[in-house]
Amino acid sequence: MTLALGIDIHYAIGASLISVLATSSGAAAAYSREGFANIRIGMFLEIAATTGALAGTVITALIAPKWVAIIFGVVMLHSAYMTFTSRIKEAKVDKPDRIASVLKMNGTYPSKEGMVNYNVRSVPLGFLVMFGAGILSGLLGIGSGALKVIGMDTIMKIPFKVSTATSNFMIGITAATSAGIYLGRGYIEPTLAMPVMLGVFAGSMTGARLLQVIRTKTLRIIFAVTIAVIGIQMIIKGLTGNL
Repeated sequence: MTLALGIDIHYAIGASLISVLATSSGAAAAYSREGFANIRIGMFLEIAATTGALAGTVITALIAPKWVAIIFGVVMLHSAYMTFTSRIKEAKVDKPDRIASVLKMNGTYPSKEGMVNYNVRSVPLGFLVMFGAGILSGLLGIGSGALKVIGMDTIMKIPFKVSTATSNFMIGITAATSAGIYLGRGYIEPTLAMPVMLGVFAGSMTGARLLQVIRTKTLRIIFAVTIAVIGIQMIIKGLTGNL
């Protein structure tokens, strides 16, 4: 919206938050039904993400739009790098984490070979990353799904498809926190948010179906390339002040 249509970034953030709610409501239900989303993990990590989102919405009123764009771009580039490198370094974790075991976070997900077991690692560090993701959600209006996926996949060693599905469930809760504050500030324009929400909802339902059949390696590459391109564009726009 900002790059192609020239919409003010604060109003674009408001519409984005509404679309994130639509994405989470549509796709998360499908992911949960298919057995990919881990609701227990998502609800626990959302304690940190929601708190961070409240902090982020306070910060956004104090930062100029160009800095918001630059921060957005840097976060996207870092997420792209982490996604691509984790594709190369991915390793299986067999030993259960004590905290994850106590909180019953370990689970299974469906694959072509049947149900696959996985164990969750580094719960405290993952919790801290989710707080940072919440701040970015409130600051940038992106739902911070990319950073949440990175945190769960790279730090907590949760399988990529499970991380993606669980993140999709989480971003709706985080975005709802931020959207309420943006609505109060007048940054949510219904005539802009509605078409964006409808388009994103349709895309999210298509994505939920594709997740079941697409290879994890391919999914990582698509994810990394897409957010890298967006990140570069936003940094350029922020540096040139063309927002």
